[in-house]
Amino acid sequence: MGAEPRIRVSAILRWQNRLLLCRHEKGGREHWLLPGGGVHSGESLVAALHRELAEEVGLADEPPVEGPVAIVDSIAPERSFAQKHVVHIIFAADLTGRSLEAVSSQDAAVRGHRLFGVAELDGVVLHPPIQRFLQRWRPGDPIVYLGPLWAP
Repeated sequence: MGAEPRIRVSAILRWQNRLLLCRHEKGGREHWLLPGGGVHSGESLVAALHRELAEEVGLADEPPVEGPVAIVDSIAPERSFAQKHVVHIIFAADLTGRSLEAVSSQDAAVRGHRLFGVAELDGVVLHPPIQRFLQRWRPGDPIVYLGPLWAP
């Protein structure tokens, strides 16, 4: 039996038709994540999201969020070294009209931030790999279960 599932909240942060992603490095390899993180016991999903956005992006004013807009299971294949199951609950927020000059992170795992146009996502190592969903998702779309995904 593997480890218990972990719940991770994250946000599609839109700014002038682009998406803000956080750069991480693991084992000398770069990958990108939607800003967010783990939910603590007794913490609501939205409270966890606002806490994580403050930690990873420096958004202290708790922007209004939409959603959840998608749910994704990241389940490590049985043959992998680490048994891992993460349930990603994805929200969305529009940051247009804000200055992103102050975007910074208090999270040591975040190595930087970048705005991406949706057309640029095909060449990006994104965890979980939800590029196609991000390329077609529009505000107001119904919630989507993206099924069990994992990164190779």
